[in-house]
Order: sequence, then C-alpha cells, then structure tokens
Amino acid sequence: MAEALQEQAEELESLEQAALEAPEPEQIEEKAEQCKLEAHPKPAPKDKAWFVAYILVALVLGAAILALDWKQAWFGPSLALRIHRYLLGALAITVLLGISRAIEVYALGRLRNRVSRFNLKRVLRLLTVLIAAFILISVLFVNWYAAVVSLGLISLILGFALQTPISSFIGWVYILTRAPYRVGDRIQIGDARGDVIDVSYLDTTLWEIGGRHLTTDHPSGRIIKFPNTNVFNTPVYNYSWPLFPYIWNEIKFEIAYESDLQFVASTMQKIAEEHVGETMMEKVKVFRDLLARTPVDHLEVQERPSVLFRPSENTWVEAIVRYLVHPKEAGRVKNELTRKLLTALNAAADRVLFPKSNAR
Repeated sequence: MAEALQEQAEELESLEQAALEAPEPEQIEEKAEQCKLEAHPKPAPKDKAWFVAYILVALVLGAAILALDWKQAWFGPSLALRIHRYLLGALAITVLLGISRAIEVYALGRLRNRVSRFNLKRVLRLLTVLIAAFILISVLFVNWYAAVVSLGLISLILGFALQTPISSFIGWVYILTRAPYRVGDRIQIGDARGDVIDVSYLDTTLWEIGGRHLTTDHPSGRIIKFPNTNVFNTPVYNYSWPLFPYIWNEIKFEIAYESDLQFVASTMQKIAEEHVGETMMEKVKVFRDLLARTPVDHLEVQERPSVLFRPSENTWVEAIVRYLVHPKEAGRVKNELTRKLLTALNAAADRVLFPKSNAR
C-alpha cells in the first residue's frame, strides 16, 4: 500500500512538472513519459574527467605537504609554515570542490523536477563559494584553530541577531525546492491575496487583488511584502496549480418557489456553457484523465457548468450556476456572465419570478 501511494505521488509530481513545460494540455502525458526517461541520467564523461582531475590535484598537494614535512630544512621555519598552510588550504578547497561536484552529479542530478534541480544547484554552489572563501581567508590571515573558533562565535551571535532573516533565507530555499508558489501564481497566504511578482532571498512580493477597498478580484494597486519564513507557519492557497490551473466559481440568484426551475436550470446552464466555451471543456477532460492516474483520482472534476438549487434563509430559492474559470479571469467572466444571465431570465418574467424590492 505504501509503495503504491509513493508511486502515485511520484506520478503526480511528474505530471505537474510536465504541465509546466508542455505548451498544450494534450502534450502533458507525452512530456511526463519523456521526463521519466530523463529522471535518472548517468554521469557525463566530462563529470568523470573532473573527478579524476580533483583526485590528481589532491594527490599532488598531499605529496607536496608530506615532502615539506619531511624536508623542512629546505625553507626557513616561517616560510615553511606559510607554505604548509597554503598547501593545506589548497587541498581543503580541492576536496570541497570534489564533494560539491559529487553531490551535484549523483544526488541533485537524479531529481525529477528540473526546477528543483536547478535551484538546488544554485544553493549548493553558493554554499561552496562561501565555504571556499572562508578557507581562503583563514589561510591568508589566521590559523585554522582561531578561524574555526571565531566562526563558531560569530555564527552564534549572528544566529540570535539575524534569526528572522536567516529563517527567511531558509524559506527561500524551501520555496525554490518545494515550489508552494512561483512567480506569476495567484496565491493567498494569511490575509494577503494576490499575484506573485517577485521571490527574493528574504521576502515575497504580491500584486494585491481585492483588498479592503474592493469587493472584486481586480488589482487594488497596492503591493504586499511578507517574509519567506511565513511559508512554514501559514497555509498557502495556490490558485495556479500547473496540472489544473482553474477554479470553480459560482453565481447565484434568489427566485420564488413558483418559478419554473427546469427552465431556470436549462437557461443558466446553456448560457454558462456558451460563455465558458468548448475549448476549456476539452482541456478539463484532459486534466481529468491525467488526475485519474494520481492519488486524487476519486475527485469528480466536471467539464461543464452545473446548476444547483438551494433553499435560502428567507422565503426564496437560490439558483446557483457553477462553472470553471481561470483564476485571473474570474472577475471579468463573472461580470459578463451575470449580465447575460439576468438578461435571459428577465426576458421570461412569467417563468422566472425574482424578489420585488419591497419583498426582500
């Protein structure tokens, strides 16, 4: 059972990655199969050549250190100590580069998600450069023991003083690797809701939609910034999931019990289908077929609008039309669809009875 769930999770991740790269929904499955073939690439010949080069350089430096320890009389005590420190630093940097290369090729190179693979390589190279810079500085200016002690004290002090920025940087790494959202996605995190326009090392910037001054999904003109560390303690609602980049939306009207409900249902559904378009319905069919092979195959994803009736809290019935729409077009589509629905329903005043102004 656990193995089956793991396979389904991997299948979902593969489909999501394919959805990001495929220009059309129909190509997602083909792209996913291609990603599977490329999931575990073998090390390239140039990578093996780099490993051989690192080993040879390390052997040469190790031999030079042994020779210097054996014949220190060739140099003065001060010069011999300095050369020994330089050789040891060069050996440490060579080993560091070899280990970094091994992690990049044999660990990160086997990740299926190309975006995660690319971002993790960036983080690994950044850490490698920082460690190499520390080794170089410690070799040139201080001895190893003092450098390590100083680094420990400085790290302890900075850890307390820069706790939030460090947590936000770790959050940035998490966002790059796990991708709870990407630039261009429409998300909600806490009370902030909008389109992601930037993800920096420390914070994320949203172009706000709605907000306190608007009741629609129109951009408010304001931007929202929050620290990346919020992704660890606040739920993230992503409206732009690559595998299913749509949301269900509803429009409801209050009508009298005496209305012709069958006429209302058929009219609302027909208008919604005409407005949404067959193209989107065909795309939903593709996504539904893909989801059937994932852990969420039990979900019912309808490709056509549906009409529901629900008793209202007062003396009226709520007629609700539910349809699929892209999240960034939800406001415009709802406005246009509402006008068309009201025009059609008001044209049949004898079959659709709306509340009077004095009866609300």
